[in-house]
Amino acid sequence: MRPAAAPLPAIGSLDPVPANSIVLVVDLQTGMFDGVAFPPIHGAAALVDYAQAVIQWARRTGRRVAFIRHDGAEGEPLAPGSAGCPVWPALGQNASEPTFSKQVGDAFSDPALVAWAEGAQEIVILGARSEHCVAATVKGALARGFRVTVVADAHSTWNAGTETADEIIARQNAAFEAAGARVKMARALSGD
Repeated sequence: MRPAAAPLPAIGSLDPVPANSIVLVVDLQTGMFDGVAFPPIHGAAALVDYAQAVIQWARRTGRRVAFIRHDGAEGEPLAPGSAGCPVWPALGQNASEPTFSKQVGDAFSDPALVAWAEGAQEIVILGARSEHCVAATVKGALARGFRVTVVADAHSTWNAGTETADEIIARQNAAFEAAGARVKMARALSGD
């Protein structure tokens, strides 16, 4: 059992995020947190706390939430049917919140997600890995004409090469802004 994190303030209103916005929780799967196949993702406890805060805000305000699951190849830690594949239970996914699967980075590669997102004016994105599936999903959403907000402290990764996870996250946040997405900290989302 992990120690309790500091309580988060309520997200409140994400204005000017439109009421018909949706939240995509990208690849926050058991294998990212359980430490079985690889170490838990960087800042795992805080990542869950911030993700939960955004998910709870969406539910309170009537915005739709969907979970994206990366389905790895047979024998891989995130393969369907493996212990690492399911959405991380600590996120508290509701039965009414769909899970869309993908085999590539961009969640919008799943036509069912494209259909589900139809009519949404903005996509709020959080999840893992910052430089891979989160980045590809941001790019996919922007390419489809959606306004995008990335929750800056609710996406994460691992150290890679000479870059720390924190450096990768900061680099990606700058790249998201440069690409046209809004980047907001979970605690500051209500400040607009």
